[in-house]
Amino acid sequence: MTDETFMRGALALARRGLGETAPNPSVGCVLVKDNRVIARGRTQPGGRPHAETQALGLAGDNASGATAYVTLEPCSHHGKTPPCAQALIEAGIARAVIGATDPNPAVNGQGISLLRQAGITVTENVLATECAAVISGFTHLIATGRPLIRLKLASTLDGRIATHELESQWLTGEPARRAAHAMRGRHDAVLIGVGTVLADDPELTCRIDGFRQSPLVRIVMDSHLRTPLMCKLVRGAAKTPLWLLHRNGADPVRKRALESAGVKLIELPESAAGVDLTAALAALGAAGLTRILCEGGGTLAAALLRENLVDRLAWFHAPAVMGGDGWPAARAFGVAKLVDMPRFLPMSQERWGDDMLTTYRRAS
Repeated sequence: MTDETFMRGALALARRGLGETAPNPSVGCVLVKDNRVIARGRTQPGGRPHAETQALGLAGDNASGATAYVTLEPCSHHGKTPPCAQALIEAGIARAVIGATDPNPAVNGQGISLLRQAGITVTENVLATECAAVISGFTHLIATGRPLIRLKLASTLDGRIATHELESQWLTGEPARRAAHAMRGRHDAVLIGVGTVLADDPELTCRIDGFRQSPLVRIVMDSHLRTPLMCKLVRGAAKTPLWLLHRNGADPVRKRALESAGVKLIELPESAAGVDLTAALAALGAAGLTRILCEGGGTLAAALLRENLVDRLAWFHAPAVMGGDGWPAARAFGVAKLVDMPRFLPMSQERWGDDMLTTYRRAS
């Protein structure tokens, strides 16, 4: 078998950890000896143990002379765990095949250098594009100080998310809804606006049994702390994390009531829109989040688009037309000229039942 074949196995492991390893990236590791897989590992929930540690622990002494296929360059610095590069060296591996270089300045090639200095043969950039895609949230956080934001929309063909009477369940079919829950499960957190809380009283959980080991962080943009104390989000806050992003000067009585229910409050500077979105995302990045799925309504979608904060766009289209009296996927946000529109480049398209999911990335 080829290096690409074994690296695809490591990639599959890394993808399984998406959404559960923040603030660390999700990494996959496959140990191969005599053209046979002897151990596999992936980054565990919470970011440790690392993938290499998991695989080496399973292989034991058999790791000596093996080839390690790792989606991300092994770490070279002492953090909360010893360096993975050193662990591979001490295990006696003969060769390392690496997908992507670690963008963390504390590593960034140093892990590869350590391996080579120890006499280990290193092959770099195997399926590099695919490996880089898995760590895109981690890379984005390092480069910008904020998480990667994926805006998920579900609408009719003409971009309507609800009738003028606010009827919206269900625009898309069961296969698309299941795909949306899987999308939730692959993110560190899901973000909505308080308007969605008041209109729908959602739970915002990943309702696919066994999809994740750790709970999904739920975040509400709620400048005046209007989230009801008896809504499903607050009632479930003791088990599943709930964070509210609010402006400074919020009612202290309201704050105490929410905090006593287990809600985490993040106070932010005030802006014309209620909460400073750039400051909000910086705070979420500082809290260790790398990938956030935004499922907010048209108001939050418009605010993020206006501030050019949408990095990925995942759009489910139902094969139906509602007309201009329906509610738009994004409310008005001040576009006067075509040149002012946020633009996106298509990445992929999938069919889920009768519905289509198209994924885009920000053009600039």
